[in-house]
Amino acid sequence: MDTLNKTYIRQTYQDQQPVPVLHIIKSLGRGGAEMLLPETLRQHDKQKYDFHYMYFLPWKNQMVSAIEEEGGKVVCIPAKNNAKILLAVRRIAAYVRKHNIQLIHCHLPWAGMAARIVGRMTGVPVVYTEHNKWERYHKLTYLLNKFTFGSQQRVIAVSAEVANSIKTNYGKAKPLVQVVANGTDTLKYSRTQNTGNDIRAAFNIPPTATVIGITCVFRAQKRLGTWLEIAQAVHAKDPNTFFIIVGDGPLKEEIHAKAKTLGTDQYVFFAGLQTETRPYFAAMDIFMMSSEFEGLPIALLEAMSMNCVPACTAAGGIPEVIKDSENGVLVPVQEPMQLVERLLALIQQPAEVTSMKQAARETVINAFSMKKMVGELETIYNDLITK
Repeated sequence: MDTLNKTYIRQTYQDQQPVPVLHIIKSLGRGGAEMLLPETLRQHDKQKYDFHYMYFLPWKNQMVSAIEEEGGKVVCIPAKNNAKILLAVRRIAAYVRKHNIQLIHCHLPWAGMAARIVGRMTGVPVVYTEHNKWERYHKLTYLLNKFTFGSQQRVIAVSAEVANSIKTNYGKAKPLVQVVANGTDTLKYSRTQNTGNDIRAAFNIPPTATVIGITCVFRAQKRLGTWLEIAQAVHAKDPNTFFIIVGDGPLKEEIHAKAKTLGTDQYVFFAGLQTETRPYFAAMDIFMMSSEFEGLPIALLEAMSMNCVPACTAAGGIPEVIKDSENGVLVPVQEPMQLVERLLALIQQPAEVTSMKQAARETVINAFSMKKMVGELETIYNDLITK
């Protein structure tokens, strides 16, 4: 870190002014990484830190208002593609200097690459959060991420599985990689809160029915076509089951066409993109994911905090959260259709469902709370800005 920045930090601590921290991310849409930003901001010590947020895709801005409502400063540097993001480094560096940014926290590879270059240009320390396994990246993304990876001071992995992926594919001792598991606000995501609309009534779902649902972006990794096939098979054997899909995304038309082909319109309901998901979680008994790969899904933690039983494939960091038959149902990634028989068996045991609902919430409270996550992040921030 250059002399000017060190002097600024000393003066900041003397005057007890908040330390400026800049988050850099490709977009502020409704992906898991993006949705974490306003949630963590709500929990952060704003007397100690002054948070700025920079993104590049103007049309993916759904999280902007939520961040601004929590006091974050948001700026968009428009970039049509990944190459344009890298070409924006001079503008990013100018922003860093203008606002006396003392720490850059970047998310996902392309924003990470740009941030590392800016860190070298300005002398500002960089911390990077890895949300996914490296094996899933496009070859060019993989290579450029790996090439620039050493130009940062700390790496956060959202799960042990993600940390192992970094170790396997990068393999160097520095920068230090540590796991900070994703978390959720267990006070906000609680059935004791008034969540508003009665979703079951809105969809004419009987009060005695079992409701299985998901909230997600419609991407290939979620395997929503398979999800619908599971729903069809479960409903065929238990007509008192209903299904809710909350979300939107690139595969919207394909997924709706699949649902039509399967003839699920009487028991599978598409709720569309929702900024407030708690009423939907409150309507669900079971939160089902048939994903091919994951990091550590935020929606899963939110659902579990809302006493939904998780029923998922063992993708990515999910087995670090779900203990099969204790706080949920877990099946192999390669065999998602196993969820059919597992769900049918579980539904016939209401006492077991009740027990798993409570165990799911206790898991999040004890190990995956937002308070715990933010505390660990602030420890990293303190370590980096005082060096």
